[in-house]
Amino acid sequence: MQASPHRRLLYKLIALILFVPASAPADEGMWLFNDLPKAYLKKKYGFEAADKWADHLMKASVRLNVGGSGSFVSSTGLVLTNHHVGSDTIQKLSTSENNYYRDGFLARTPSEELKAPDLELNQLVPIEDVTQRVQAVVKPGMTAEKANAARRAVIAEIEKESLDATKLRSNVVTLYGGARYHLYRYRQYTDVRLVWAPEKDIAFFGGDPDNFEYPRYDLDVCLFRVYEDDKPAKVEHFLRWSAAGAEDGELVFVSGNPGRTSRIYTLAAMKHLRDVRVPFTLDLLRRKEILLQQYGTEGTEQARQATDELFDVQNARKAYTGMLAGLQDLDVITQKAEEEKTLKAKAQADPKLLDNLTAWDQVAAAQETRASIQKQRLPFGTRLFDIAQTLVQMAAEDQKPNAERLAEYRESNRSSLEQELFSTAPIYPELEQFELADDLSLLAERRGGDESLVRLVLAGKSPRDRANEIVRGTKLADVQVRRRLAKGGQKAIEDSDDPMIRLARTVDAEARRLRKISEEQIEETERQAYQKIAEVIFAIKGTSTYPDATFTLRLSFGVVKGYQENGRQVPPWTTLGGAFRHAAAHGNKEPWKLPASWHKHKDDLDLETPFNFVCTADIIGGNSGSPVVNRAGEFVGIIFDGNIQSLTADYAYSEVQARAVAVHSSAIREAMRKIYGAGKLADELGK
Repeated sequence: MQASPHRRLLYKLIALILFVPASAPADEGMWLFNDLPKAYLKKKYGFEAADKWADHLMKASVRLNVGGSGSFVSSTGLVLTNHHVGSDTIQKLSTSENNYYRDGFLARTPSEELKAPDLELNQLVPIEDVTQRVQAVVKPGMTAEKANAARRAVIAEIEKESLDATKLRSNVVTLYGGARYHLYRYRQYTDVRLVWAPEKDIAFFGGDPDNFEYPRYDLDVCLFRVYEDDKPAKVEHFLRWSAAGAEDGELVFVSGNPGRTSRIYTLAAMKHLRDVRVPFTLDLLRRKEILLQQYGTEGTEQARQATDELFDVQNARKAYTGMLAGLQDLDVITQKAEEEKTLKAKAQADPKLLDNLTAWDQVAAAQETRASIQKQRLPFGTRLFDIAQTLVQMAAEDQKPNAERLAEYRESNRSSLEQELFSTAPIYPELEQFELADDLSLLAERRGGDESLVRLVLAGKSPRDRANEIVRGTKLADVQVRRRLAKGGQKAIEDSDDPMIRLARTVDAEARRLRKISEEQIEETERQAYQKIAEVIFAIKGTSTYPDATFTLRLSFGVVKGYQENGRQVPPWTTLGGAFRHAAAHGNKEPWKLPASWHKHKDDLDLETPFNFVCTADIIGGNSGSPVVNRAGEFVGIIFDGNIQSLTADYAYSEVQARAVAVHSSAIREAMRKIYGAGKLADELGK
C-alpha cells in the first residue's frame, strides 16, 4: 500500500537517476505545481496545462496529517481518500461494540457523521520562492552549527511573517536537497467527519499476499466531510465526476503528496542504507510485528486495538525487505558509481564547479556520523510517551524566541501540534504497557543494563514492572490533564509527579543531544553538500527538472496502460465480476473472502464495471488517496497502491512494467448505490 513514506525495491533497478530534465522521453517526475513541464505535455500529448486548470486541481487536492492524500469531490465538503489512509481515524472512532474498521460505516444524514478526534486536512494555496532569502543567511566559512542556526532562524521568521499576514499554515519546504526553498501556505481543516467507509475485507481484499501486486480488486476508499462553523464547508474547488472514468490509453494526471524519494542520494548514502540503516530498521519492524501479533492473541478486543498499528508495521516491513533486496543488487551500486563518476568529471572540468567536488566527501562523512549514533537513538514511541515528551519539550521551547525553537514548536506549526496533543482518541492502557515494556527492554539491550541513563529510567525495576508502574500511574490519557500541564508551562512540568512526565524529563537531555548531532552534523552537512551536487546536475541538465518528493503537493502524469509480465499480457483494468472469480479461486477464504454484502447484492451489480486500473504515473508512498483526473480535470480514479515493479520509485522510475494502481470511479459509484445503499451520497459526488 502506498501510504507509507518508504517503498521497497524488489528486483534489480532498471536505472538510477538523480534528476530528469523536462525533455526526458518517459513520463517521469513528481512535478511542482508552480513549475510544470508544460512544453513536454504540449509536445507529446498536445495538452495545454493552463494555469487555471492547474490552480483548480491544486486547490481541489488535500493532504491528510496521517500521511496520505485526498481530494474534494463535492461543493459540500466531501473528501475522498483511501480506506487505508482513513483507517487511523476509523479505528479511533471504533469501539468493541461498533467496529467500523471491520464492518464499515454509513452516515445516512449529516447528523450521523462522526467527528474525527485529531484528523487535519491541508489545502495548498499560494507557493512562494524564498530561496534567495534563506540562502543569504548562510555565509562562507560558517560552522555547521552556526549555519543550521541561521537557516532555522530565517525559516522561522519567514513562516511567522506569513502566518501573521495570511492566517494560513505556512511552511518553508527544502527542495533539490537544499538548492531551492519554497514557502507553502495551507488552509487547515480540523473539523473533519467520517461519512462512509466499506468493510475492511473489501478495502484490503487479498490482504498482505496481494499487497504490491496486480491484478487487484480493492474498494480502498472512504469519504469524510469537512466542516466550518459546525456546518458542512462550502467548497469552491472540487472535482467533477467523470461519466465514463479512465479508459485504456487515456492521458491521466495524479495530484498528491508523495512522501520521500532519494533520487539524489550519493553512492555513500546508498551504501549506508544498504549496510546500516535498512537492516537496523528491519530488525525493529520485525520485533514490533511480533509484539503486536502476540498482544492480539490475548483476546478479540486486544486484536482490534492493535489492528491499525500492526497493518502499518507489516506494510513497512514488506517495503523495507524489498528495498534491501534492491540495494544488495551489485548492478544498482555499479550504476550509481558510474553516474557519480560522470558528475565528478563535469565538476572537475568546470572551474566554476571545482569546489563542488568536496560534496561527495561531505555526504560520506555524514553517513559515518549517522552510523555512529544509530544504536543510541531512544526507542520510545507509545502514544502516552509521545504526549509526555511533547508537553516537556513544548514547555521548554516556549521559553525561547520563536526563531530558536525546534521546528514543530514554532508558531507556524502550533495549531497542528495542539490538534494532535489534545486529541480525544482512545488510549488503551494495556497496549501502552505492553509496548512501553518492550521499548524499555530495547533501551537496555542497546545501551547495556549498567549505563547510567538506563539505570535512571528503569529505577531498579524490570522493564515490564517499570512500564506497568508508569502507565498505571500516569494521568495523561485525560485530555484535561494535558491541557492543564500545557497551560501551566515550565513550572507545571517541573512540579509534576506524573510518572510519564518524569520519564520524558529524564530522557530529554539525551534526546536533545542526539537531535542536535542529527540536525547539525548530519542534516546540515548533507543539505550543503546536496546543494553543491544539485548545481552540478543543473549544469548538465538545466534547471527545468523536478525535485525529490517531500510530502508536498506534486503532479504526475501518464497513460492508462497494461503491461507484459512472465510472457502474458496484464490488462489495464479488472472488473467487479473479477473480484468474485478471484475470491472463488482462493476458496473464498481469508484474505480473499468477500464481505457478505457483496454476495447479497451480486445480482444487482453490473459485473463488467471496471474495478481497479493501472497507469504509468510516477508515484511513491504518500500518494495514497491521490485523485486521478483526465484532461478536463474530472475525477476518474484514486491511487491506492503500486505494482511490484513500481517499487523502485524511491530511486528510479520506469514505465516498462511499473504501474500505479487505482480504484476506478465507476466502481465507487456502482458499489455505493447497489451494495451500500448510499445512492444519495453517490449522487452528491462531483456536484
